[in-house]
Amino acid sequence: MSYEISKLLQASEVTLKEILRLIEESPSLSLKSFNPNQTAIVVIDMVNGFVKEGPMSSPRIQTIIPPIAHLMKAAKEGAFQLVAFADSHEESSVEFSSYPPHCLCGTAESEIVDELKEIGGYQLIHKASTNGFLEAEFHAWLQEHQMVENFILVGDCTDICVEQFAITLKTYFNTINRQSRIIVPVNATETYDLGAHHGDLMHLLALYKMQMNGIELVQEIND
Repeated sequence: MSYEISKLLQASEVTLKEILRLIEESPSLSLKSFNPNQTAIVVIDMVNGFVKEGPMSSPRIQTIIPPIAHLMKAAKEGAFQLVAFADSHEESSVEFSSYPPHCLCGTAESEIVDELKEIGGYQLIHKASTNGFLEAEFHAWLQEHQMVENFILVGDCTDICVEQFAITLKTYFNTINRQSRIIVPVNATETYDLGAHHGDLMHLLALYKMQMNGIELVQEIND
């Protein structure tokens, strides 16, 4: 399939403007509007290997530490459920055929960043792929917390681990015919810049794809 670049760029400008409008019009929500017994905050991959050091780290991700820390503190004070996924791989991980070796088990890269670790109060789940939903430990958590129907997702990367987890979680609840709210605060998710992977563009497209699949976008979750 061939593309005429000029027409593609022209159409893309219109599409991006519409996506930006939709995202900018998304509301902000108060954490107090949620029932703590029915709501979980899920922190995805805020580990050193994506935030501070290693071949997959990005300074863009560092910018979302403050809003995530603020939300975690408010959630902890309000007795909300907190789950934190941490990318953690064996040296033989087949994922390294797609990405550079990163977040090896037992290394600093696989540790939650200190700013969030010191807040604590979360259940830590190590994940060996880009999609934390597939981890058996998370399914055990779901079984133990069947009252939870609202999931507020924060972390990185918007277009990889966050998007995959959000859409899989939503379709899981659709499959078992249970109501759910999967919510992504725009100010607490981020992705990286690398070559053709333009961070701002990929971030916007991922947010839009999530919204198309029933994920709620909000500007932020206020306490």
